[in-house]
Amino acid sequence: MSRARRARRTTAAPAPPARGWPGPGGGAAAYVQAPDRWRATTVQACGLWPFAAGTGTPMIGVPLGRNLLSGATLCCDPVSWFQRANLISSPSAFVLGKPGLGKSTVVRRMALGLAAYGVMPLVLGDLKPDYVDLVEAIGGQVVTLGPGRGHLNVLDPGEATAAAQRLTGDARSQLLADAHGRRHAIVSALITVMRSAPPTDREETVLDRALRVLDDTHDSARLGAPTLRHLLEVLRAAPEDVRAAALDRGDRARYDDVTEDLEATLVGLTGGGRLGRIFAEPTTTPMRRDVPVAFDVSSIDDAQNDLQAAVLLACWSYGFGAVSVAHSLADAGLEPRRHHFVVLDELWRALRAGRGMVDRVDALIRLNRQRGVATAMVSHTMSDLLALPSEEDRMKARGFVERSGMVICGGLPSAEMPMLTSAVPLSRAEQDLLIGWQDPPAWDPGRGSQAEPPGRGRFLVKVGGRPGIPVQVALTGVERELNDTNKIWHELSRSGGPATRDPAPSPDR
Repeated sequence: MSRARRARRTTAAPAPPARGWPGPGGGAAAYVQAPDRWRATTVQACGLWPFAAGTGTPMIGVPLGRNLLSGATLCCDPVSWFQRANLISSPSAFVLGKPGLGKSTVVRRMALGLAAYGVMPLVLGDLKPDYVDLVEAIGGQVVTLGPGRGHLNVLDPGEATAAAQRLTGDARSQLLADAHGRRHAIVSALITVMRSAPPTDREETVLDRALRVLDDTHDSARLGAPTLRHLLEVLRAAPEDVRAAALDRGDRARYDDVTEDLEATLVGLTGGGRLGRIFAEPTTTPMRRDVPVAFDVSSIDDAQNDLQAAVLLACWSYGFGAVSVAHSLADAGLEPRRHHFVVLDELWRALRAGRGMVDRVDALIRLNRQRGVATAMVSHTMSDLLALPSEEDRMKARGFVERSGMVICGGLPSAEMPMLTSAVPLSRAEQDLLIGWQDPPAWDPGRGSQAEPPGRGRFLVKVGGRPGIPVQVALTGVERELNDTNKIWHELSRSGGPATRDPAPSPDR
């Protein structure tokens, strides 16, 4: 290189800094606008592949929302993360968060997306109702229960008896044994709700034997499925097998003493006690196996805590029984295989119904991975789960969270953090994020009302000890119509009534 060229090279002007030259006559920019970002699939923008930047979050499953840190789309649901992505060891999710921040909204998003994947949503007890419109929109069945609105016979085996006739050998025996076990479990659960204490071991044995006698003697073809009234009649008739289970030693007076409390509780269940007559009559609307289903129990007032808990347990038992029938027939090649996404909302209501209810709930919902069932359990806070009188029950309730494949947390108060971190490892930054999301909304002077709460629609997805993924769930226009949980207020506003709230629906549950 010549000396002249080297001289010119050394005297060349330096490159301007990233924000331009500062000072008079310069063009420095105090703010550099971020470039526009576009997102697309390889099908929509195939000419741009490979993309300049990829996503930093899982892209397998239902599109849940945008990562609050990276802006990338997060796809998340317990079925896809277990079956396809192998990110979790159990197809289950536990959703926690204060009321009004969108817990039911995120579960509805998962249910809607999974329905498109061919997974059957089952909402076994909708207390608000939050899921009825969604299930109707996707062509599902809504079963209405409540005083004067519908009955659910807890001794009705559903389609188990008809399905057993199509099976042979061990498959038939297992299906009938499962149906018997579920009916026994739900009757014991109802007794626990009535007494606020579980039945004794002897009463459990008497119930088991009475149910077997009832199945052997009841003419279902002529009289229909047996009810609690028929079970009470068997108990009063005192057949030999039932007396042997009661250990009456051949003394009828001793038998009457042993079964008196059990008889009194069954009278309360069939004669319009605290739980009404919902469980004492034949089932009003049998559940279908081939469509999404929601049990609408919104007519039961929140003040009727015992009745709400009993109805939830009955719906869970009935729904899981239908799932067992479907899988037994699929195992035998008699029906196509269906996977189910079961939503158990307001879990805390059932757990607080009485001592021993944790075991009842665990017995009803413990369907393992081989059953093809994913569950989403929803509650407000860890305090709701741990506000149980027995330390044993509190430990088991915490196990519901610990055993879940993923835990989805919305805004939670700071007092919850010690209890939550005992079940789910959270960093200090993640705890601060959840605490900030539960702050109350600010006043918006422009609208003359409160602004959106800071944590509405925001969730932290935790899987084991991995860093949590903060996500913002945004609704489409169709979802906003289906997720409107304030319809009565909005109808009043449109009719010119006194309501002043912005009629645009929001994911407030």
